Amino acid sequence: MIRILIVEDEVYLARMIARVLGEEGYAAETAETGSSGLTRGLSERFDLLIVDWMLPDLDGIQVVRGLRSAEVNVPILMLTARTQIEDRVSGLDAGADDYLSKPFAFPELLARVRALTRRPHTPPGMAVVKSGDIVLDPVRHMVWRGQEHIDLTAKEFALLATLIQRPGQVFTRSLLLATIWAGTRDVYTNVVDLYVSHLRKKLDRAGEPSHIRTVRGIGYAYESRDGAP
Repeated sequence: MIRILIVEDEVYLARMIARVLGEEGYAAETAETGSSGLTRGLSERFDLLIVDWMLPDLDGIQVVRGLRSAEVNVPILMLTARTQIEDRVSGLDAGADDYLSKPFAFPELLARVRALTRRPHTPPGMAVVKSGDIVLDPVRHMVWRGQEHIDLTAKEFALLATLIQRPGQVFTRSLLLATIWAGTRDVYTNVVDLYVSHLRKKLDRAGEPSHIRTVRGIGYAYESRDGAP
């Protein structure tokens, strides 16, 4: 089943879109803020994102840029009440695949959804992510190393999910902060370092290199080490 995330802060509209998509056989879910939409887009697997331009905390352009900078290639349909050509071009330049002006007719929305979900893109693959002896299940929010269940907080899980699904990619501290802690007050960049330290304590084993590599002056990257025993 095709899975779609609707990032829209107008709750009634989001529910209407989800209902219409559900009646067409899609699995539609909603997120009400830009930060929650970006976090889910980075840590979960979707076949399409529908993103409103005007959102609390992070706007739609920031959400799209955050996903594309993390090399998330899922198709994105942007909803916008803006009518200027320059605004629409900005959305496409940020990485959106298509846009739909508000107000819109649901038949047109469905036609654009069908067109975008027909386009070839990086396949979503299995929900469960395996890297060496570390297994992450984004649906059940569970992590194992070997036979041991690793108990993680919500933020620790979001951080690990963001890193592990794109092994080798360097994430800056500012991107991780905006992705996982956006909208949280009085949060500083060093909170990323603190949570990486928490993850290492829970995941690493004595005498073995950490899966989470520090890129000095920039941020962090996940090393898969699939060849490791």
